[in-house]
Amino acid sequence: MFKQFSIAFTAIFTTLLLCTSAALFAQSAQKPLRLFLIGNSFSQNASTYLPVIAKEAGKTLEIGRAELGGCSLERHWKHVEKAEANPNDPEGKPYKGKSLRMLLSEGVWDVITLQQNSLASTDVNSYRPYASQLYNFIKSIQPNAKIVFHQTWAYRSDAKVFGHIKGAASTKNHEEMWEKSRAAYHTLAKELNTAIFPVGDAFHKVVTDQDYAYKKDEKFNFTNPVYPNLPKQDNSLHSGYFWNNKNFKLDANHASEAGKYLGSLVWYACLFDDSPKNVKFIPAKVSPEFAKHLKKVAAKTVKEQTKQFNLSI
Repeated sequence: MFKQFSIAFTAIFTTLLLCTSAALFAQSAQKPLRLFLIGNSFSQNASTYLPVIAKEAGKTLEIGRAELGGCSLERHWKHVEKAEANPNDPEGKPYKGKSLRMLLSEGVWDVITLQQNSLASTDVNSYRPYASQLYNFIKSIQPNAKIVFHQTWAYRSDAKVFGHIKGAASTKNHEEMWEKSRAAYHTLAKELNTAIFPVGDAFHKVVTDQDYAYKKDEKFNFTNPVYPNLPKQDNSLHSGYFWNNKNFKLDANHASEAGKYLGSLVWYACLFDDSPKNVKFIPAKVSPEFAKHLKKVAAKTVKEQTKQFNLSI
């Protein structure tokens, strides 16, 4: 009888232990990943659909932002210097009235991203010493956070200007802009031993694919466009041509809905170690066929990048 009681007690205890362990695991699994972005409109573009993609997959994500239009690493650092010298200096609190220290001190951040201004991204010297200064500043506040470079993308092939290089001629086309910016991001990532979100590489794979690359509409009259007509811009990862108060404009820099989707797929894959191919969500303005291709590109790009940098977050 005692033996039966002992066996029964052991079974009950084991069951309770397993249930407790399962509950703790479930609780741990629900712990939100806290992501903080130090960037500009490009970080906004690349993370646009990240929350909805993460939610679809049952991931809990919290995002904090220190983003200013066109902001470079140098400018972010200059704001830090102002705030550290005088916490009441408005120049040190450009992020909706807060300083970078204030924002970084709001709880514990798991992943913090950095990126260069797109025009300056092609000049490796523009990253120094600001990238390392920001890195050290972040680590002084969030010592356990994983710092990652967001590799931005090159402009569309029909852009009027491309990335700058201090003391030399600017890059001549989107291919050279991608090469130079990629080299700069990889150089700094190696120097600081950080991972990279390879959005720029993913963009480049798409724009150089003969079947899916954007192609200029040769039938459109770009010299004398008639409002509200627009050229065909199928598969463009960049915003492209638009009308503003009946003025014909070109934005060959920022991401289109497809570009935002591609960027978000890359970020999602890097952050959660899950294949973008599993994502079901597709933005309304992206065709199912193109979305399928973008998911394949994102998956391949992240897989290739993992061979060079540790992307496990």
